[in-house]
Amino acid sequence: MKDFYVADAARFENQSVTSYFLLSSISARDKKGGGQYLALTLSDKTGSFDARMWEEFAGVLDTCSSGCYVKAQGRIDKYQGRFQITLQKLRNAAAVEVEPGDFQPATQYDVEAMWQELRSYVDGFTNPHLQQLVMAFLDDPELGPAFRSAPAAKVLHHAWLGGLLEHVVFLLRLCRRVAPQYPDEVDPDLLMTAAILHDMGKVKELAWKSSFSYTTEGQLLGHITIVIGLIREKIAGLQPFPDRLRILVEHMVLSHHGKYEYGSPKLPMTPEALVFSALDDLEAKMQNMRSEFAKAADSGKAADEVTEFSRSMERSLLNSKAYLAGEKVAEEKPRDAEAVNLGPLLALFGSH
Repeated sequence: MKDFYVADAARFENQSVTSYFLLSSISARDKKGGGQYLALTLSDKTGSFDARMWEEFAGVLDTCSSGCYVKAQGRIDKYQGRFQITLQKLRNAAAVEVEPGDFQPATQYDVEAMWQELRSYVDGFTNPHLQQLVMAFLDDPELGPAFRSAPAAKVLHHAWLGGLLEHVVFLLRLCRRVAPQYPDEVDPDLLMTAAILHDMGKVKELAWKSSFSYTTEGQLLGHITIVIGLIREKIAGLQPFPDRLRILVEHMVLSHHGKYEYGSPKLPMTPEALVFSALDDLEAKMQNMRSEFAKAADSGKAADEVTEFSRSMERSLLNSKAYLAGEKVAEEKPRDAEAVNLGPLLALFGSH
């Protein structure tokens, strides 16, 4: 196990560290005054940070490339409010030197428990066609295992092993609570089918063996196009399958991003599509918030401070619970000080 992780940077500011990392990117860049330097991104399961190497790096370019594990020695410092490492030494790491689990972020929840919870929701479906369709995905010998381990994204929400399953299970919990609010408009089986299938294309869009990246298929088609093809493939083996039901399922997948500018081919036009798009957006944004709060804490910010500007959320963020807790602490301190300061006066004048 590593002794230093990216998340430890705040505790090691202005100190030299030696550790193993995944080399996420590497390139030679021109210095303003002439010559070149190396710009790198080093990662582990807790995050990533920029690295710079200013001297004696010719051998590094010959032996290290994106996606390989490296052993690095350098000094942790801050640049423009972000931690980075200035490298003195860098070399390829041998396979026996690294533990892959140190470099891939993973869900904090039990994968098997989440998998069983997901299947229990499907077991409760009253629509046999939707139940068979979803089970055709879950029981697929290739798609099922990939669905259990895949991240939900390369960088944004739930970008860790098991992240896709975690995202879907959280969505199913929301669907179960929200659907009864609209009994005359929303079919709960249809809503939960959307939750399970909407991102299923990510098992083919993303690659996550040593680092998170996009497959060629993913880059050319995207997960929405991929899952539409998979749905039609599965339905072809489930005939007869009601054609109108197929259209509704496909519409929820095509519209789940909610807006054209978010990459949605269609806008939500049915009650289930509208509700699901809102829930998907909510669940993703809440996880983004959690990640931003954790990132702020790793950078040394207090829990009740506003975060740095988040590009993914297009705003800075504030942890309201921590903010209110900080106010309570502030209120208690003056009262304690007042009690201490008034003690001698009370003793001097006596009590009445």
